[in-house]
Amino acid sequence: MKRNKTNWLVTSLLIIGTLLILFPLYLTINIALKTPEEMGEPLLSLPNEWRFQNFLDAIELTNFYSAFFNSFIVTFFVVVLTVLTNSLVSYAIARNMHKGFYKALFYYFVSAMFVPFPIIMLPLVRQTAVWNMDNLIGLIFLYIVFQLSFNVFIYVGYIKSIPIELEEAAVMDGGNSWSIFWKVIFPLLSPMNATVAILTALYAWNDFLLPLVILTDPADATLPLTQYIFQSEFSTNYNLAFASYLLAMLPMIIVYIVAQRWIIGNVTRGAVK
Repeated sequence: MKRNKTNWLVTSLLIIGTLLILFPLYLTINIALKTPEEMGEPLLSLPNEWRFQNFLDAIELTNFYSAFFNSFIVTFFVVVLTVLTNSLVSYAIARNMHKGFYKALFYYFVSAMFVPFPIIMLPLVRQTAVWNMDNLIGLIFLYIVFQLSFNVFIYVGYIKSIPIELEEAAVMDGGNSWSIFWKVIFPLLSPMNATVAILTALYAWNDFLLPLVILTDPADATLPLTQYIFQSEFSTNYNLAFASYLLAMLPMIIVYIVAQRWIIGNVTRGAVK
């Protein structure tokens, strides 16, 4: 019976990578549960008293519920509209790649991935202010646009692997382009839709730079922006600061733990398909 040999190099790299991820998370939880007096003790030591009051204080001082609601609204609409619009644009491009205009459009979208955000940041701030889009609605619109280039890249590759005979059969049954997409193609995109939705949710929820430069009303602040403001005001109170960081991270940690198998499985399925 042939025994599989352990690749110790790969195993060691995986262990090191796991530690690099878990160590900062451990520090965050550890400091968030300590009292200010315990901060003078060794950093890795466990709290003598588990001070959950830090989380309640952080919720009150950061206006957590308002920021959470803003982040939830932005993330929800960005995910829904991104999946619907980006998949539709990608379908139009994928099925017309033999035409010069659509091929040029595809490469135009892909090339946008190589444009650094700082290059367009100042013109973007100016334009959103002129159009009165320096609010949550403008933020949602920008997230959808910024995700378009990457999503078109992965959607087009997946759609091209779907047999065109399915659409030809739908045409024979009297379907038009609109009905074919929503009734035939869109359900077949479920694996890629799930992947795009999860990655988009992580991006929209955790992004800090775009809300910082776009939003002008403090009431519109999202969670990452609220954490930044709180940290600048209470920079010496590490316990409350780390408690607020953990509260902001917790929803997406849960989402990722639940959805990581979908990301890996769907990407693998798309590659095999």
